[in-house]
Amino acid sequence: MLSPVLNDMQIKVAIVDDDEGIRSSLAMLIRRAPTLRLAGEFPDAETALKEIPRHPPNVVLMDINLPGLNGVECVRQLKAAVPAAQFLMLTVYEDSESLFNSFKAGASGYLLKRTAPARLLEAIRDVHAGGSPMTPQLARRVVQFFSRPAPEGSPMAKLTPGEREFLEQLAKGYAYKEIADRMSISIDTVRSYVRTVYEKLHVHSRTEAVVKYLRG
Repeated sequence: MLSPVLNDMQIKVAIVDDDEGIRSSLAMLIRRAPTLRLAGEFPDAETALKEIPRHPPNVVLMDINLPGLNGVECVRQLKAAVPAAQFLMLTVYEDSESLFNSFKAGASGYLLKRTAPARLLEAIRDVHAGGSPMTPQLARRVVQFFSRPAPEGSPMAKLTPGEREFLEQLAKGYAYKEIADRMSISIDTVRSYVRTVYEKLHVHSRTEAVVKYLRG
């Protein structure tokens, strides 16, 4: 179901979840948030794939366990259709495979359905601003991948210590200005890291860079 005309100043959010109760609760939460606007709510991937490209939202809240096509594959197809949209997985699955498959498909954030409403609203704004919101437990799982040495001859082996630290901050979900503050470097240096890391890893986006690095 699509919502009425939206205010351009608000973050447009779509929901894809087969549980009517959860979908209704999320829709109510978004309607009550002054900076957000409900762009649509859909019970399955097939309906979302048909309707979302017609009225592209800024952020999509995506369940994984959907009837028919699953949420990860839905993200993969929607990312190609609406590349500017940001996808935030909202699921009960805490396993590493679901986490990393979601990122590889094009998701930018991953939260559990038991996430507190205030934290979820913050995550929607965060992912829209370029962050990658995750729970601390899932973020730790991501960071553990960075502790592994890069295989000999892999693109990651070409990264400098500073570039590897920059990628670690990306994986934790920090925006560029936050990374500059945390690494005590200028925003120009961060932009330089973006260029050199993308070139060395042969990628074109933040998500691609993190996923390629995680895959080692």
